[in-house]
Amino acid sequence: MAPIIHLVRHAQGFHNLCAENQQQPDPDLTALGQTQCNELCKRFDSHGKITHLVASPLRRTLYTCLHSFAPVVKSGKKVIALPDAQEISTLPCDHGSDLSKLKQEFGDLVDLNLVQEGWNDKSRGSRYYPTPANLEARSRAARLWLRDLATKAGEDAQVVLVTHGGILHFLTQDWDGMKIERGTGWSNTELRSYEFEDPSGQDPNATLKEIQPSWRRRRGSAIPLTETEQRELQEAYETALAEETKKIEEGFSGGASEEAIVD
Repeated sequence: MAPIIHLVRHAQGFHNLCAENQQQPDPDLTALGQTQCNELCKRFDSHGKITHLVASPLRRTLYTCLHSFAPVVKSGKKVIALPDAQEISTLPCDHGSDLSKLKQEFGDLVDLNLVQEGWNDKSRGSRYYPTPANLEARSRAARLWLRDLATKAGEDAQVVLVTHGGILHFLTQDWDGMKIERGTGWSNTELRSYEFEDPSGQDPNATLKEIQPSWRRRRGSAIPLTETEQRELQEAYETALAEETKKIEEGFSGGASEEAIVD
């Protein structure tokens, strides 16, 4: 059996409620978000098969992982915080907390060894400034890291990564369902399952492929997008992101963002 990577978008945070809340730095989950975590925990039937828990170091993703996969946490597994899985935009809500605060808040529940001082720097010229090249590079780095983690765990590895609606499209290289006005095609606590397209582990891109049961569960017999359709959606999103980033730098709020108002 090939390793499986379960990708999950975080539960509802306060920044999802209205555009004004996107000015909150590293916001917490709402009461509905907590409920969404509980529901995911109940419907996910492979807790006993999970070998690793991984999450973006933002608070909403860490808490989503801890609550949604509570049986795995109770078994003694820590959540590994992966900076390359953080969200895209430069809005305050997408800036993570300083390392010292994360250590104080999460203690031994989260492995912060990969999180360095300055991991939350999204200034122009930084690794996490949202240019298309940066986003593709760190998404590729995250996939390579996940592949290495899974390979070391063996063929039966099942890894959970809790991350964000925008970066998920770059991680999966799949733009199916993308809603530009929301900045994502993923719902809160939506879970999709993937394997690596090249089982030999030689693919330099570590490309992910959604497994058929996952695709059928959410899309039925729908035909996947063509390469041209994928590229057009990606380009439209990147254009909207560039406009939003420019507005933020000029001192305005709003625009196309993963953390815009969600139905």
